[in-house]
Amino acid sequence: MTGAELDKDVRRDLGALSSDNATEVARHLVMVAALLDEDPQRALEHARVAQRRAGRVGAVREAAGLAAYRAGQYDEALRELRTARRITGSQVHLPVMADCERGLGRPERALEAAASPEAARLDRAGQLELAMVVAGARGDLGQHDAAVLVLQLPELDGRVPADLAETQDRLREAYDDALVAAGRPPRRRAAPAGGPVEEVDDGVVSWEEE
Repeated sequence: MTGAELDKDVRRDLGALSSDNATEVARHLVMVAALLDEDPQRALEHARVAQRRAGRVGAVREAAGLAAYRAGQYDEALRELRTARRITGSQVHLPVMADCERGLGRPERALEAAASPEAARLDRAGQLELAMVVAGARGDLGQHDAAVLVLQLPELDGRVPADLAETQDRLREAYDDALVAAGRPPRRRAAPAGGPVEEVDDGVVSWEEE
């Protein structure tokens, strides 16, 4: 890892650092990205080192916040992402921040974040992410029918741009989970390995696979 693997915008943000420090911070950020899925705790260790070396760089605080979130350190994640927001002015991580509130046992605060003016400025991907967090918060509060309603979005069945395909899959999974929590059958049940998918007739049309 040389640090050159970083996105050029992030490398530009590191330009205010000394050359040696920028290189070291970049290496740690590359390791954060590489480890985030398979070993969140190690990713967080790298993120903390980068944060200590470059705490005034928004991209570094974002990386630290996301790594802490994935490692289940929700207090730390909120602190880092709030700092990143102050530095960059970006609301892109608002859904993650709201989910941190859920992780800390504060679903009401997650709902407050979702109702904030900042939430209205999210792009469509961010809005879908936030809808899933809101549904989870409603479920935390025992409001399971409300959780189902939150997720009844056009993207459940409609075609979406390629960059929303993964989000659409997770939206569909979240909707099935919400239906089950509300005491209703999911729209599509998993089939045995190699077998056909079982369509569920619950009065709601199941989606077609793209």
